[in-house]
Amino acid sequence: MKVYDTKDIRNIALIGAAKSGKTTMAEAMVFEGKIINRRGSVDDRNTVSDYRPIELDRQHSVHSSLLYTIYNNKKINIVDVPGFSDYVGESAAALNVCDTALFMVNGQSGVEATTETAWKQTELAGCPVIFSVNQLDHHGANFNETITALKDYFGEKVTVVQYPVNSGEGFNTVIDLILMKQLKFKEEGGEPEISDIPDAEKDKAEELHLALVENAAEGDESLMEKYFENDTLTLDEIREGVRLGLISRSIFPVMCSSAKHGIGATRILDFITNSCPSPDEMPERKTTDGTVFKCNAEDPTALFIFKTSIEQHLGEVSFFKVYGGAVTEGMDLINPRTGNKERLSQFFVLNGKNREKVDRIVAGDIAITIKLKDVRTSDSLMDPKVAEAGFEPLTLPVDIYTVAMSAVNSADDEKLGTVLNEMHRTDPTILVEYSRELKQMLVKTQGEFHLNTIKWYLQNVHKIDVETISPKIPYRETITKTANADYRHKKQSGGSGQFGEVHLRIMPYVEGYKDPTDIPVRGTDVHDMPWGGKLIFNNCIVGGAIDARFLPAILKGIMERMNEGPLTGSYARDIVVYIYDGKMHPVDSNEISFKLAGRHAFSTAFKAAGPKIMEPINDVEINVPEEMMGAVMTDLQGRRGIIMGMDAAGRNQIIRAKVPAAEMTRYATSISAITSGRGTFTSNFDQYQQVPSDVQEQLLKAYEESQAEEE
Repeated sequence: MKVYDTKDIRNIALIGAAKSGKTTMAEAMVFEGKIINRRGSVDDRNTVSDYRPIELDRQHSVHSSLLYTIYNNKKINIVDVPGFSDYVGESAAALNVCDTALFMVNGQSGVEATTETAWKQTELAGCPVIFSVNQLDHHGANFNETITALKDYFGEKVTVVQYPVNSGEGFNTVIDLILMKQLKFKEEGGEPEISDIPDAEKDKAEELHLALVENAAEGDESLMEKYFENDTLTLDEIREGVRLGLISRSIFPVMCSSAKHGIGATRILDFITNSCPSPDEMPERKTTDGTVFKCNAEDPTALFIFKTSIEQHLGEVSFFKVYGGAVTEGMDLINPRTGNKERLSQFFVLNGKNREKVDRIVAGDIAITIKLKDVRTSDSLMDPKVAEAGFEPLTLPVDIYTVAMSAVNSADDEKLGTVLNEMHRTDPTILVEYSRELKQMLVKTQGEFHLNTIKWYLQNVHKIDVETISPKIPYRETITKTANADYRHKKQSGGSGQFGEVHLRIMPYVEGYKDPTDIPVRGTDVHDMPWGGKLIFNNCIVGGAIDARFLPAILKGIMERMNEGPLTGSYARDIVVYIYDGKMHPVDSNEISFKLAGRHAFSTAFKAAGPKIMEPINDVEINVPEEMMGAVMTDLQGRRGIIMGMDAAGRNQIIRAKVPAAEMTRYATSISAITSGRGTFTSNFDQYQQVPSDVQEQLLKAYEESQAEEE
């Protein structure tokens, strides 16, 4: 395959809501570039980009796919991104390396919840955006309403570049406001028949053309001067203004299409090659130490891994973009994360599952490589001369949906852990951890849809049946008052026996607490608990009632009970212990005796010291349309949430609240249902607070029942 110079490369991310036609548009673009000789369809399960078994099964994209086409002697790399918001990590990765987003909008549905989700990702990435109002051949399509909605949601920078003459069934004609011509497409797309604008459309076309020219001129001072001098701009000047406006996100052009019939695809490709920025025209990218790369073939070689996947017959595949120099077969580069050398042995350009071997990839281009030793998503591979630092890693969304997962067959537990960690390598938005505290494997995802994808792979590919439940809540146990207790451990069964007696006092730990006056403290150990809070252990023994060598055993017994609290088995915290008396036996006393005595005495005192269960409270921020605030706030109150404040955010409102973590289980599903998918939220741990008495009673009862079942 020909090696294209940086200036002749365009990198496009195909984004938008589910069912907006992204995969179908990708198919049309590859077909019009003569890379394939027949257009497939999602319904027929034969598109280039949706080729994985799960995608054929579900008939929608699950993973982003890399494709390319050739048009006007330019190479156009296309990353077809899934539309469901649960796969937002794929969007973040694609927009990180692509220089323009082709944003598909369903002409029947207009701005949908997932349209807003995709838009937020373009804002975070600072990526130029072209809109294509698609499916204009449908009888329910309404271009004008869609434009109104786009401007309403995304601002007046949304600029019509084309509008349909005959939207609805039979749609095939648009007015192009850059060319100022009418374009009439054949039934199956291809190059349009170009003619003058009919008289009936001239006034509307002139008005919209003027708005386009004004917006294009705003991208550059010299263009603005020319516009003031001549009251218009030439075709090349309009294209230049649009290109500059795209880079600065001061213009968002809107085009028309029916991807299913290929209508509009060639004009979109023409627009991409003439008006969209090449990689070297985009803002520079810096490494973590400030080194600048601007997709220059003369710079030292530098590339960024933006995606990892497992492909049949290839194994682990690394998707990369070159930001400096060029890569050639056999080149050795350094991974700054590990400091290790990686040899790049083979490169391929992709069209879905179809691959073509190439020998050289230049700055600005996107390709894949295989058989790297230790490279993961977000790694950089650098020329040894600039290998001190790599590029900033991808900024991925935080997880919002957590479940506890286990294998139905316990023999599969180890395999399950291995497979889940492999999934994390290919999708970093899947987080997996084993909680020793909860004794559960936690799987954190972007939503229920995302979780179902994981389960599909586990069942259909890896043959592991799993079950999922809501994760346990990491409660804490503590006390509210002072209590004394003692315990004698005595055991005699032939030979040497066991004997240890411990008298202790416990009290709550608070900043500035004071030791009691009736017990002399002879030594203090402060222990910061790994799960938060403290244990203060005081030696108050006088007269040798307990030998000092047994005190570590008493502490060990207390620590065991702190690790599994007396109320619900949760971690205990913030307790001061005074060991003030006890008894020993000259023969039978040993460490195990005093460990058990200390543990039992501590448990008895704990239950008499006004024990309280504490629960994690989360800081929650919810972004919702203003008209849905009432329903969301009512739901929060039902979750024992406390509203802390509200702020305006464009058309939406930000609700800030403190909500118990126990009430946030599956909140992602609930907020989606309440807001028709338009609400988003973040939830982060804030502090521990005592649970209400009725909740404590429920927790105690549930724990007692679970213990009885185990017995």
